[in-house]
Amino acid sequence: MAPPVPADAAVETAAPAAVAAAAPNGLARKDVPVAAPPISVVSKQTVRPVGASAAVVGDLRLSVSDMPMLSCHYIQKGLFFPPPGVAEASLASSLAAALSRALGVFPVLAGRLVTLDDGSIVIRCGDDAAVEFRHAVAPSLSLGDFLVPGADVPTALTNALFPMDRTVSYGGHARPLASFQLTVLGDGAVFVGFVANHAVVDGTSFWHFFNTWAGMCRGAPVREPDFRRNFFGDCAAVLRFPGGAGPAVTFDADAPLRERILHFSAAAIRELKATANRSKRTGQDDSSESVVNGKVTHDARAHGQGVCREISSFQSLCAHIWRAVTRARRQLAADTTTTFRMAVNCRHRLRPAISPLYFGNAIQSVATTATVAELASSDLGWAAAKLNATVAAHDDGAIRRAAAEWEAAPRCFPLGNPDGAALTMGSSPRFPMYDGNDFGWGRALAVRSGRANKFDGKMSAFPGQAGDGSVDVEVCLAPDTMACLLRDEAFLQYVSSSPAL
Repeated sequence: MAPPVPADAAVETAAPAAVAAAAPNGLARKDVPVAAPPISVVSKQTVRPVGASAAVVGDLRLSVSDMPMLSCHYIQKGLFFPPPGVAEASLASSLAAALSRALGVFPVLAGRLVTLDDGSIVIRCGDDAAVEFRHAVAPSLSLGDFLVPGADVPTALTNALFPMDRTVSYGGHARPLASFQLTVLGDGAVFVGFVANHAVVDGTSFWHFFNTWAGMCRGAPVREPDFRRNFFGDCAAVLRFPGGAGPAVTFDADAPLRERILHFSAAAIRELKATANRSKRTGQDDSSESVVNGKVTHDARAHGQGVCREISSFQSLCAHIWRAVTRARRQLAADTTTTFRMAVNCRHRLRPAISPLYFGNAIQSVATTATVAELASSDLGWAAAKLNATVAAHDDGAIRRAAAEWEAAPRCFPLGNPDGAALTMGSSPRFPMYDGNDFGWGRALAVRSGRANKFDGKMSAFPGQAGDGSVDVEVCLAPDTMACLLRDEAFLQYVSSSPAL
């Protein structure tokens, strides 16, 4: 059971108004029953930051890594927990109080975006700084309705676990930069959802805050965020939107998709890695740094500027998925160029490095390409080595060149799959989704996300729930592609049922 949290949160509560059926003339019709939604919000609270750290931090200008994300949806991710053993009303008030204190450490999340006269956009934390915390219930649903082994994710249900659905990050000029929802299921299990503006946070910063919020419930030490805007120094470039209208997402958010959570055990990943390294072509350029669980990190086996002769586990897993999804896209011609894109954490790759606690976006996207024929005719090691080489080349100089190119031609990030031949890997199993998010009720059961930023070929990698090195990959594909992938025995031999399910 979570220890009591002092109820010092600056919280304003309002119960949602009752909804009645409307007649054609706009008047309420009392004779028409309204079916209750499976998940309904029973209260909304305005939560304000409190604490010594809640003092105004000043305007924080969006960086060259923040601004491209203005056309992306808010990030939506959260965690299922077993029944906390706490009265529901006490549970909601305790979470709100802890949230208020966490916002005192991260006051920028309670601010708003403001466009200045020169066109630059800043995060401003004024006297009205606040977020919304919702308490929802789903009395007819249980964990089994959400965590269904061997089946597609029930997106009609999971999407309702998150507020601010399909909100574009530029909308942070008028809407909160973050929102939260506690959903209590009929079997007592709970889901804690967090939604954050993608122009304000990347995955590293997102989970840093989530960990801090959970830690406030346990009295854990706080790791203070670094708000210094020292990513690339001063940037004079701005994004201008004629007429004041903000950008739209760069993909079709209504295109039909199927979504699956595919579990890769630690043993399967070890086997993929061994296979990739056995079949790796002689003379392939390797790296003293590698992609580990979706983010670029220094390899402990590299010495100084030496070379790591090994393809990483995550490169091997990504190559396996890249090859299989390309096979499943049967409409692609042999000479079509396929693209595998992933995010690179720039914090430690810059020289000098910036703080690992830098709060904001400190990522760039890197792309590896190959034709359909090349992937079909080459082995796992060849594809994995291609990914390795792309990431190895993205050093301090490459990061700064990419930033300079953006400054010369500012634009929003073109998220999506316009040619039908791309895959994009997001998130990371190295993010502390389970280990850092104990609210005092024990370890979470599963990570889930909303429909934000999902399109054909979008994937997100999560740590396995057991913390044993396994990986869960959330895969979003066009329905016919998903059907083909789930018939591919060469791919499925490495997929297993998650122990958490």
